[in-house]
Amino acid sequence: MAARIQQSPQPGGGKRKGKAQYVQAKRARRWDGGGPRQLEPGIQGILITCNMNERKCVEEAYSLLNEYGDDMYGPEKQFADKDQQPSGSEGEDDDVEAALKKEVGDIKASTEMRLRRFQSVESGANNVVFIRTLGIEPEKLVHHILQDIYKTKKKKTRVILRMLPISGTCKAFLEDMKKYAETFLEPWFKAPNKGTFQIVYKSRNNSHMNREEVIKELAGIVGSLNSENKVDLSNPQYTVVVEIIKAVCCLSVVKDYMLFRKYNLQEVVKSAKDLSQLNPKQAAQTGNGKEAKLESGDKSSQNDPAEGKNNQQVVPENSEELGPTESISETHVVNEGVAKPELASQVTEGSESNENDL
Repeated sequence: MAARIQQSPQPGGGKRKGKAQYVQAKRARRWDGGGPRQLEPGIQGILITCNMNERKCVEEAYSLLNEYGDDMYGPEKQFADKDQQPSGSEGEDDDVEAALKKEVGDIKASTEMRLRRFQSVESGANNVVFIRTLGIEPEKLVHHILQDIYKTKKKKTRVILRMLPISGTCKAFLEDMKKYAETFLEPWFKAPNKGTFQIVYKSRNNSHMNREEVIKELAGIVGSLNSENKVDLSNPQYTVVVEIIKAVCCLSVVKDYMLFRKYNLQEVVKSAKDLSQLNPKQAAQTGNGKEAKLESGDKSSQNDPAEGKNNQQVVPENSEELGPTESISETHVVNEGVAKPELASQVTEGSESNENDL
């Protein structure tokens, strides 16, 4: 809504009228949901990339996440309803201080009641949508979605490209990331837990972080948690995903990253066509290898190395299908040969990629 401002008449009694100026009034943003309005440290969620249509992407994300969320966790229920108490209390009517405290508590409770299981927040980057989650485990939900799409080969989205679970966020500074990753990575890599891994790094709207330094520090942390953790780029058991947007670092550890085509929903559906183009012997070998890896889950690190090579041949990287957002700054830890004990130096030397950072 524009506000009309009339200029005062010029001194001297002139008849010339002041020219009207119209100033665009600030439009108040409506925020019905509680919680943070933008991506910030300390929240969990799902990072989704799209192709130039963020509004449609949010709609598809809500539909897809609610469908599978209800399947895994049951119908959505309101949060913090157990703390809600009746508003009427005769004993506190005379106590002004207690009444004020109670009113503030009711306001906070009503805000918490509006928290939803999935809530879109501003990501800070174009063609990127961040869905904050409450009461669920993002990595399990996204893996369940991709596993179902991989089996059924049914396309359920049009504008959503990749869907990455974000299990933790911190400030995008090297010291903060090191301190946070030391405890964040323990459930997967601290002894007696172990596994093969690779590191995937991507940065948006950030210029003060160095890719090689981040990869070297994270690889060193994984190696310090358990010396038996090894780098494997052909068929890793775990993939450490590092997504930096402005001053926020998003971290997650996912499974079947290569099998599910870098968690790209469009490419997972198209993988059936890739199999049909091979001869029957290759298709059978590749299909058996993929199904065995999918069913084994945590035991995927025990697969034959030849199987990983077959998977790479059947699932080639196709940057054209990733859209304009995906083919710009994806950076993977690249290494040739079998992993060696020197994790930090090995990952650093092999961290070159044919894709550039923003």
